Amino acid sequence: MKTFFKCLVVCILFASCSKIEINDDPVIGIWQHNVKTATNSNKMTVDKEEWIFNDVYLGRFHGYNGEEVTFLTDFRWTVEDDIYTISYPGTDFPDDKVKMVASENGTYLVRVTGSNFATKQN
Repeated sequence: MKTFFKCLVVCILFASCSKIEINDDPVIGIWQHNVKTATNSNKMTVDKEEWIFNDVYLGRFHGYNGEEVTFLTDFRWTVEDDIYTISYPGTDFPDDKVKMVASENGTYLVRVTGSNFATKQN
């Protein structure tokens, strides 16, 4: 009977192990956007924005003034029908909806409204 339970435990352990899905979405990486100095509602000035996308549909946003980080927050991202939605939980930032565009000059994220969002860094 003990042997049966040992075999059962081993079978359950092997059956419950799942394969980790690999996310190789091309958005993963660092994206930057240089802006003419902008000030948000909290009077924080930024001249460069940076999004770091990771493979578990999360990321980190940095707002820079010169080389100093003046704002940072986490974000979530999803992709559906080639449209990436970036949301910033815990902030009053609106969601960003962007598409990826590749050209001979680089890879860009462009808002669905047509304006530039960010450029992929190597």
